[in-house]
Amino acid sequence: MIHPRPLPELLAPAGTREALDAAIHAGADAVYFGGSRFNARMSADNFDDDAMEDAIRTCAFWGVKSNITLNTLPTERELPDVLRYAEKLVRWGADAIICADLGTASLIHRYFPTIDLHASTQCAGHNTDAARFFAALGFSRMVAARELSYGDLKTLCCESPIETEMFIHGAMCVSQSGGCLFSAMVGGRSGNRGACAQPCRLPYQMDTSTANKKRTAARDEAEAFPLSLRDNCLAEHIPELLSLGAASLKIEGRMKSPAYVTGVVRIYRRLLDEGRAATAEEMRALSALFSRGGSFTDGYFRGATGRMMRGIRTEEDKAATAKAEREIQSGRPLTRRIPCDITFVCHAEQPTALTLSANGASVTVSGDVPLPAQSRPVTADDLKKNLTKLGSTPFAAAQIDIALDENLMVPLSAVNALRRDAADALEQSLHSRTAPVIPSADALYASLTAPKTDAFRGAYPYPKQASFLLPDRIPDIARTVYDILYLPLHIFAANPRAALDAGVNGIILPPVIFDSEWRAVEDMLSAAQRAGIRHALICNAGHITRLRSYGFVLHGDLRLNVWTAQSADVYADCGLSDLLLSPELTPPQMRDVKSVLPHGIITYGRLPMMTLQRCIIREHIGDAPMTTDRDNPCRYCDAHPISVMRDRKQMRFPITRMYPHRNIVHNASPLYMADKQTEISRLHAAFTHHIFTVETASQAEAVIRAYETPEFRGVPYPEFPAFRRL
Repeated sequence: MIHPRPLPELLAPAGTREALDAAIHAGADAVYFGGSRFNARMSADNFDDDAMEDAIRTCAFWGVKSNITLNTLPTERELPDVLRYAEKLVRWGADAIICADLGTASLIHRYFPTIDLHASTQCAGHNTDAARFFAALGFSRMVAARELSYGDLKTLCCESPIETEMFIHGAMCVSQSGGCLFSAMVGGRSGNRGACAQPCRLPYQMDTSTANKKRTAARDEAEAFPLSLRDNCLAEHIPELLSLGAASLKIEGRMKSPAYVTGVVRIYRRLLDEGRAATAEEMRALSALFSRGGSFTDGYFRGATGRMMRGIRTEEDKAATAKAEREIQSGRPLTRRIPCDITFVCHAEQPTALTLSANGASVTVSGDVPLPAQSRPVTADDLKKNLTKLGSTPFAAAQIDIALDENLMVPLSAVNALRRDAADALEQSLHSRTAPVIPSADALYASLTAPKTDAFRGAYPYPKQASFLLPDRIPDIARTVYDILYLPLHIFAANPRAALDAGVNGIILPPVIFDSEWRAVEDMLSAAQRAGIRHALICNAGHITRLRSYGFVLHGDLRLNVWTAQSADVYADCGLSDLLLSPELTPPQMRDVKSVLPHGIITYGRLPMMTLQRCIIREHIGDAPMTTDRDNPCRYCDAHPISVMRDRKQMRFPITRMYPHRNIVHNASPLYMADKQTEISRLHAAFTHHIFTVETASQAEAVIRAYETPEFRGVPYPEFPAFRRL
């Protein structure tokens, strides 16, 4: 079938060596897998150093690209080990490194520029500005956020200066990738460190108005799991996917079995090669291999989200998977063949020569001088028939070129012997490729452990900062205490006068802005600029470049996931005036961060743990199973700025609205450090930041006084009366 452009790469997962072999022989063009450290699936078997080197060489032999996941967020003291491992990957011949930490990526690009860098989905790349930002840092590809619709993916693929990789099948994080702190804050297992405990798969109860309780009780079982999504499946959209121009189509599943990898890759290989959508039978086969509730979702791709995206893994699903995997395991093993170009030269009075070429390697073997034909001369068809008998080798004939003089005789047994010798030589050549020559990075490691002489020191003009949800919840004391008072951009734009009267002088950018949403966001930014707003809190790397043109002082939010001075320095070069360190860092790890950029820490507030593309409040009380912002039957959260989600232990997690109709899930308990002023001072932070969400104005005032008034300092959180009402 003729396609309008080259087929995109089919990228498959591998958590084990068996899964890697399955991906290769099922037809993957590239495989992604991780080592025993520094990857976002630490509970997979993964690959130790010897296994990793062998796996990379195996991929190279078969002409399959090896994309290695180095996509966790390292601490300052781990950086030398991360870079040592990156050096090994380059020497072993890996094709690309998938990276989530910008500091790590900048170092790899500086010292090992020959290897491709892919911006992990943990980088939260969801628009073309993000792609341009990553391109400037040396990335050659961006993994697009799963939440993008076809229209936004089309814009990204058309306008991005680097390759776009997109997910087409497998499990989905309910939170925007890279923006989830739920597992770390509640369970002590960091998703950003590859140890997610998947709290999104647990049951929760939504607290809404009494009028909706009867309707809620009538919902199906999945209603109790508002955060658990069905797996993504775009097998029915293959023609649309081919029209996008994405460089790579990615299957999720490094925790899945080799049988799963075989089955899913085999189906998508066939669909891509034939340029068609999956049949009902193929969809059933995919569902049997793994699904939640017996079906999939394509809601994000279609731009229609709702409670029909929810799904839980049932016993029936597990039984179907076990049966499907047994059938694959008992079936005929798949065997990949390497396309091989064949050139045979047979001229009078010259030795015959056979050349085989595959995957960038080429070998030539010579035979005897052909004799004049005594009866029937050898023909090109005779030679072609024997030269293409490659069944016992890993090769399959592709292009065949035969140069043959007339009236010559070549014994076919001699041709067969040449073919066997050439195939053996080519196989050895593919197995014994030399590692690339790269400079030693000893100087790099020394520089990473050397004392920082250019780190920021001294007084900072904005030592106290705070963010509020609504202007009427800002107490009068706030404007005298805080140097910067932030408000979400869409809240400010709705009533600039009320915000200014409350002392607001900064706006918080939405953590997610798709390309299709920029026009409305820029209208709000212009309104804030005209109103005299000076400060902007940036929540995503893809928003920095566009914000520079407004003349705001740019500050970095905790969602930038900065763990090291290297990452902070990247943002300093991009124009940020300060940033918040990740709240996942321990106090010693915070002290290790010595950047040229002033950094701050959060010392109070309910941390934002998830950014949801869907409004689960609307889903819970609305009647429509699927909704968009253009078809919205419920605006409950317009009148109720704070909703609550309760877990099995009756912990109450506040949910707030973010532009345009996304949700932010906050921690049930606030971070509280009013009684730890000495410990705070030892962190040598340039500023502190307080987050106010559910607090009323009077409660916020009590919090502020707890931090500012000597008689309140030292009072532990549980003993502070005002907090009991929060």
